[in-house]
Amino acid sequence: MDYASFFIALSIFLVTLFLVLKRPRNLGIGYSAMAGGAVSLLAGVTTFHDIFVVWNIVWNATFTFVAVIILTLIFDEAGFFEYWASRIALAAKGNTRRLFLLTIILGASISAFFANDGCALVLTPIVVSMVRKTGMKKQSLLPFIMAAGFIADTASLPFVVSNLVNIVTAGYFGIPFLGYASIMVFPDLSSILFSAAVLWLYFRKDISRVYDTSAVGDPLSSVKDSLLSHIAIPVIIVLVAAYSVSGFYSIPVAFVAVPAAAVVLAAASARKRIDTRRVLKSAPWQIVLFSIGMYMIVFGLGREGLTSMLSSALSALKPLPGPFSIISAGLLFAFTAAIMNNMPSVMLGNLAIGSMRGAASRQLIYANVIGNDIGPKFTPIGSLATLLWLHTLERKESVKIGAGRYMKMGIILALPVLVVSLAVVWIVLSL
Repeated sequence: MDYASFFIALSIFLVTLFLVLKRPRNLGIGYSAMAGGAVSLLAGVTTFHDIFVVWNIVWNATFTFVAVIILTLIFDEAGFFEYWASRIALAAKGNTRRLFLLTIILGASISAFFANDGCALVLTPIVVSMVRKTGMKKQSLLPFIMAAGFIADTASLPFVVSNLVNIVTAGYFGIPFLGYASIMVFPDLSSILFSAAVLWLYFRKDISRVYDTSAVGDPLSSVKDSLLSHIAIPVIIVLVAAYSVSGFYSIPVAFVAVPAAAVVLAAASARKRIDTRRVLKSAPWQIVLFSIGMYMIVFGLGREGLTSMLSSALSALKPLPGPFSIISAGLLFAFTAAIMNNMPSVMLGNLAIGSMRGAASRQLIYANVIGNDIGPKFTPIGSLATLLWLHTLERKESVKIGAGRYMKMGIILALPVLVVSLAVVWIVLSL
């Protein structure tokens, strides 16, 4: 290993990550990552050929992500999510604890079908508004917003489209939609159950017992476009069916998600009930640039020695008996996600697994997914969903959560969920 080249690659990565997190002069995270990618190219850490290699890895995930988020934003503008939040608030019948559990179920559903970033983007402001509207005590706000942010990531395991991590990994190893879902549905269910349990145990003293349902209002009053709100669930059903069929023919999920988003966007534009320009403007274009730039940087860093280091560590963990091998690997992937963000982390993990001798271990592949889906909750920088969640809280002026306080809650809440999910996927793969 050329230590000088490795040091240069690592320095570029660390400086880029610093700019992404600090956002000096409100600099977009995409611009920071692309600047880092350009420096990596100029320094010889990556080559022009690497750009095409990286794009071949990330294009499917990138286009699918943008399409799913656009669908999410359109249905949000139409009032679909707020309608269901109001229905849930009424269904809980003034019982705050019941509402807390129903909020987790709503978040898990949004995360599964509209991705973790869509969940963080949509559910957080709705939860803040709902808690304030119902007149709950101020101390009850933190449990609800933590539940919204936490479940966005921990419930993003079941489908390929539920998380960018899943899309990248499934695409890299050629895992079809149904093949992926057949393995990950059970770990996802266990993750949701244990997430609800740990959130409840941690926050049970802060949740007030009752709230005023009369303040919720008529759920229909939040609907701006009844047609779009009515077609949301049928669109989800058609998309899931299309994703399933596409897997049999090795059709990338982007070829399903992008046309669906285009049709719904065209319908929304024609009806003129919602501002589609605002939807397109608020789509996560910065995340597209972030993905490409950061992947280039990590690709170069991996080639300079980090991939071989991770491969060696994974090889040392493989002989461990029973579930300890997959749990140890998952914890390692979770650690890398927590300190470097899960998008570069999952790519590094995929490269390391792919470079190991013999066929890629299914256990390591799914440990990489789970570690990078749940592990980011250990730190505020672990996932884009968490960064979106924190940004939303700041914009809504609801609760300010410091890094130290967040990490304490994140580790206590996420660690047991991560270990249980890894143990469950080991059981599924062993059957």
